Amino acid sequence: MSNVTPSDSLEKVHVQYNFLALALGVPLILVIILGNVLVCLSVLTERSLKTATNYFIVSLAVADLLLAVLVLPLYVYSEFLGGIWTLNTYICDALMTMDVMLCTSSILNLCAISIDRYIAVVVPLKYNRNQFSLRQLVLIAATWVLSFVVASPVIFGLNQVPGRDASVCKLEDDNFVVYSSICSFFVPCPVMLLLYYWMFRGLRKWSASRRSNLLHGERRFSLSLKNLRHNRRSKVKYLMPALSPSPGAAERAPVPTQENDLMTAHMDSASDGEAADRAPEGSPKENGLRCHGSERGSHRKSSRVSGRERKAMKVLPVVVGVFLACWTPFFVVHVTKVLCMSCDIGPTLISVVTWLGYVNSAVNPIIYTAFNTEFRNVFHKLLCCQT
Repeated sequence: MSNVTPSDSLEKVHVQYNFLALALGVPLILVIILGNVLVCLSVLTERSLKTATNYFIVSLAVADLLLAVLVLPLYVYSEFLGGIWTLNTYICDALMTMDVMLCTSSILNLCAISIDRYIAVVVPLKYNRNQFSLRQLVLIAATWVLSFVVASPVIFGLNQVPGRDASVCKLEDDNFVVYSSICSFFVPCPVMLLLYYWMFRGLRKWSASRRSNLLHGERRFSLSLKNLRHNRRSKVKYLMPALSPSPGAAERAPVPTQENDLMTAHMDSASDGEAADRAPEGSPKENGLRCHGSERGSHRKSSRVSGRERKAMKVLPVVVGVFLACWTPFFVVHVTKVLCMSCDIGPTLISVVTWLGYVNSAVNPIIYTAFNTEFRNVFHKLLCCQT
């Protein structure tokens, strides 16, 4: 197959320059690069953001960053020329491969996040949110390997069909369009949505159980507090004779009894829980008594994970919802164009849904900034060059 040079294409086709594509495309590329670089730097430089979930977010940001560097410049260039491809067809095939792979990587990264969140909510005692485990490394590696497997047929010659129009850069095989859409979008999305549904249902059950335990624990603690006050009044009456100065009074003064230790233990436990989560998580400590070390450690770990996972769940559904809103029209339009021969789907509609999909890569950092205080503070520090 002979390759067409830019001069040949421009001579054969009258070019109508699309300055709107240039005006929108260049700022979009810059915003995507800036936002996703900030996401990566935030997680890599800020200790409080080095959590298991955020490493998945870094993987998603890397996919968006590569899209802005490797795919969007060539796409904007083609759109600026009115959709005409003036470069080598092998460059077109590389562009299509990267486009399919990075889009697939984005959706699979979101799917991996939903799997990781599901494990964190359903089996929190087996989940370590503060360390990057082998399971999370395998999930991230699998998203990128599967993404390359889905996109690889294009780079290995699937697009090199007889009679190919070298002035248009697109996927030439209709069967591959359907196959890649199913693998990249129509299979991962239901799986991801089901996992989030099960997570929300599990969190609702956890919240109901937590409220019940909290009310039960408060009743028990109020009874214990009444008994403690009664014992303290009795102790004050007992200590009154020791207030008169006499030799050896210090030796006769009784050692503080266990009631003081009980109150101290309860206050210490409450302050520990507040420092860890800044909010009460789980049921109150049993009547203010100190639990056994292993039991208390397990309870705290379960509460801490559950509380923080609830905070993470506020951001991730927004990310998933925006992703679906941006990419669903793209896949529906392309699959419809292949399967419905009588449907009139013009290049303008295809261009609009493609731009909408690419805009998603710029939106995620904005979502993190709007919904996550830690990301917002670190972004501000990085932009202001603060240490």
